[in-house]
Formats: sequence, structure tokens, C-alpha cells
Amino acid sequence: MISKKGFIFLFFNFFFYFAFAQNAQLANSYFRNGEYEKAILLYKPLQEQNPIRQDYFKNLLICYQQIDDYDMANEMIRRNMKLFPNQDYLNVELGYNYQLQDQFDKAKTYYEKAIDAVKKNPSFGFVIGQSFRKNHLLDYALLSYQIAKELNPKLNTEIYEAQIYGEKGELDQMFNSYLDLIDKNEKYYPTIQRYIAIFITDDKYDKTNILFRKLLLKRAQNNPKDAWNILLSWLYLQQKEYGKALVQEKSLYHRNPDNLERIIEVGTLSFENKDYDTSKKSFDLILEHTPDQKTKLQAQTYLLQISNELASTKNELNEVDKSFQNLLDQYGLSTSTINLQMAYANFLSYSFNQPDKAIKILNNVTPLAKSQFQKGKIQIELANILVFTNQFNQALILYSQVQTNLKNSVLAQEARFKVAQTSYFKGDFQWAQTQLKVLKSSTSQLIANDALDLSLLISNNTANDSIQDALKTYAKADLLAFQNKNIQAIDTLNVVLRNFKGHAIEDDALFKQAELFIRTEDYSLAKLNYLKIIQNIPESILTDNACFQLAELYNSKLNDPEKAKEMYQKIIFEFPSSIYLVDARKKYRKLRGDNIQ
Repeated sequence: MISKKGFIFLFFNFFFYFAFAQNAQLANSYFRNGEYEKAILLYKPLQEQNPIRQDYFKNLLICYQQIDDYDMANEMIRRNMKLFPNQDYLNVELGYNYQLQDQFDKAKTYYEKAIDAVKKNPSFGFVIGQSFRKNHLLDYALLSYQIAKELNPKLNTEIYEAQIYGEKGELDQMFNSYLDLIDKNEKYYPTIQRYIAIFITDDKYDKTNILFRKLLLKRAQNNPKDAWNILLSWLYLQQKEYGKALVQEKSLYHRNPDNLERIIEVGTLSFENKDYDTSKKSFDLILEHTPDQKTKLQAQTYLLQISNELASTKNELNEVDKSFQNLLDQYGLSTSTINLQMAYANFLSYSFNQPDKAIKILNNVTPLAKSQFQKGKIQIELANILVFTNQFNQALILYSQVQTNLKNSVLAQEARFKVAQTSYFKGDFQWAQTQLKVLKSSTSQLIANDALDLSLLISNNTANDSIQDALKTYAKADLLAFQNKNIQAIDTLNVVLRNFKGHAIEDDALFKQAELFIRTEDYSLAKLNYLKIIQNIPESILTDNACFQLAELYNSKLNDPEKAKEMYQKIIFEFPSSIYLVDARKKYRKLRGDNIQ
């Protein structure tokens, strides 16, 4: 049992440390906000009580330098030199303090002292190199690491050197330093990939991407290693060149035929991005080589989904249906076939027009779910089909169950968005907006973007319309489009365009109708709608979207590459902040005939 004196001691001890932590937090806040005089008042006692804490020392030093009190900074550094005579990095700090006063000769003297310390003990290269780097003395930092490496080749300085080359903009040297480290030991691959990812974009024409690819190809030719193929595959995946990624993965598989995981990843990503040719090749390869029944079923399920996406006639859809049924007969109803059952239900609803059968399948498979997460996925799929068949209230119950059972998960956020979307379809715009406000900061960027788009649609078309007839009619068309009732949706949008001409919803209606014209292969009508937005409503937030979609239409369906170039170029010069800028630039270069290997 603690005595009264002991309790008082503990209380004051706790109070002291709490106050100390509060002071540190406040000092850091002042420092970040540039309130250096206030930060000094707090950092000074913190640093004196904890002279070993480098963060307090460095921040206090910067504060003095920021208010041009170089004498106090000098005094502080020299005091630490006496306290810690073996900390040679302090020569860097002292030299930099002189450099800030334009005393370059003195500064150089202390920098050379720091370099001499590295020559005496190469292991000092790391801390001294970091000190140079923190003070933006990148050439000296690089020299520290290079000397340390030369004197002790076992030291791994490459990653630090690479970071400095990156800061200097010398990307060739940076990439080579990173790749040298992988060449030395492939265990560094995941770490190096994270660093390289900072510089890589999804644009294959980007100069940095081109440079990195050339360096990898050169190494792959001169010194074949799995790491180079893995990095090339990763690069191609970032650039959405799934076919090229598959080529690299096949090379890797031939060397190590025990692992198909990476080919599964290529197949899955290419499917999600509608590159069905690469996805089919990937899963055909998996099906041919895997001995694992679970992996085989996964490949067969994807191949059937690909067949569904590519089917264009009733006979082809009938063949897909038969294939699904044969596979289900082969594997039966079990936990292992849940994904297959869900894929079949999706096919029956949206492609084969048998949603009632799909609902029955999903109701049967729900009790087989192995986790709340898997059950949630089934419930969302089931609720989607219920919306497809106008059973809104039942759908909302299921979406709400997912939200309750999987709080704060991405699946719960998806369910919340579906609640908002379903409420919007029903014309309950206020409740939809309530849900969407929460989702704008969703951890899923896709959900956040969808939520923002729907929220803007609702707010833009309800602000000055108390009756909201325009938006209600548009929402009805949107629902019909979701239900694949394309002609009815087009006719409903004609009502919107006729009755609400000049209304805020006109551009949305034109854009949505253009999408439906493309779906029904009425490309000339789609073109007219996009042109109406571009020419008649240039201030619309959909204008850059219309330009891009029209360019895509000219390029892929109307066989007019010159007009496509004009539209891509319009985005490049008139919409520099458009989300389509990178794709427009990429496709414009391709149409222009740029030959970039």
C-alpha cells in the first residue's frame, strides 16, 4: 500500500511529466508555425534538462538562427561540444552557423573537420552525412557517405546517397544507387520500391518512367536477376500496361514455377481495369499450371466473368450461363464457391435479366459466409440487385446491416454510399446528402470521389429549386440506366432536356444521355451531346469530361484521329487542372506518333 508521502511524490512526479510533455507539444506547435521567439522560451529549459535529446537541440538551434541570433546559436553548439566531445557532427552545425553569417572560410574549416572524422572512423559517415543533409549541404553529405563507403565497403550507404541524388534532381544516379543496393542484396527490394514509387507516375511517356525503364532493361540484359523483372512488372502495372507486366511475370514463373501469385495479381488488376485480353491470358496460364483446386476455381470464375463482359449476342450469353451452371454442378454449394455464386448472381441480374434467380442464389449462400466481412460483401451484392428490381426498402435494410456490423470499414463506407444512392433514386435528397457528407473524407478515394460527385449533383440542382422536379426526373433516368433500361432512360432524359432547358441540370442530362447513346451504339448522337456541352455550356464543370469522352469517341468509334487530337489538345491547354490531363497528354502523344521505347 502506498503511503501518503509516496502518493504525494507520485502525484507531483506525474504532474511534472505531464507539464513537461505539454510544454514540448506547445514548443513544437510554435516551431511549426514560425513563432520562433515563443518556441525558444519553451525549448530552452527542455534542452537544458535533456541535453541528449537531438530534436530539442536542433529545433532550438534553428530558432536562434531564424531570428538571426547567431551568437546564442554558437554558444549553444560549443556548450554541446564540451558536453559531448565525441559528437563530431557538431562541427557541421558550427560550420553552418558561420555560413549563415557569410563567413564561408570559417564554415569550410569546420566542414573539413567533420569530413576528417569520417576518414578516421567511416561509421561516423552516417550521422555526419545526415547533419550535412539536414542543413541542405548535399555535396558534403554525399562526400561523407562516399568516403565512408570507400574506406569500409561493407557499409550500406547507397540508400542515403540515392536520397541525396534525388534531392539534387540527379535521377539517373539516384536510381542506380537504389538498384546497386538491390544488386547487393535482393532483400532490400520492398524498401527500395517504396522509395522509387515516389518518383514514378502512371504515364509511360513521363521522362522519369522512361529513364527508370531503360536502366532496368539494361541491367536485365547485362546481369539477369529476378529483381529486375519484378521491378519492370511493377513499373508496367503502374503504367497500366498489363500485357507487358504479364510478359515479365511469365519469365519469372519459368524460373520459379512454384509461385503463381504474381500472375494472379496481373490477371485481377487487368480484369478490374477492363483489359480482358491480358486477364484471360493470365487466368488461362494459371488454369493450365496450378495443381491447387482453390486457385483453379478462382481462375475459372474470372474466365467466366470475362466471357460475360465480352459476350455480345444472346447465344454467347446462353453459353456463359451453361458454363456457370456446369461449374456450379462440378463444385456444388459450399463456402469455397461463394465467389462463384456471387459472380453468377451478378451475371443473372445485369446480363441475363433473371434477377429473381440471382436473389435466391444470394439468399442461399449468405449463411455459408465464413466471416462478417464476407457476409457483408454478399449483402451488398444482394441489396444492389434489390435496388435493380425497385425493392428499395429491403435494400436499405441490408445496407444498414453492413454499416452496423462492419463499422468504420471500407465495406461499411461502400454500404453508406449505397444508402445515399438509393435514397437519391427514391427522391429523398436530404437524407442522401446527410450520408454523403460523412463519405467525403472516406479512406477509399473511389468512394470519396463518388460521394463528392453525387453530392455536387444534388446540391447544384436543389439550391434554387424548392420543388426539385428537374432532379427527381433526372434521378429516375439515372435509376433506369442502372437497371439497364437504356431506351427508357434516354427518353426520360429527353423530358429533362425539353422541360428544364437552361436549368442547372441541363449539362448533367446531356452528359448522362451521351453515355447511354454510347451504350446503345448511337455514337453520332453521343457526339452531338458532348459538343452541346462544350459549345453551349463552356462554364460547366463537365466540360473537360465532355472533351475527353468526345476525344475517346473520335479515337475509338468514329475513326477520326485528327478530331481526337484536337480534343485531347484542348484539355492540355484549356484544362490544366483536369483529372484527364495525364491521359489526354499520353493519348495525344500517341496519336501524334511519338515513338518512345
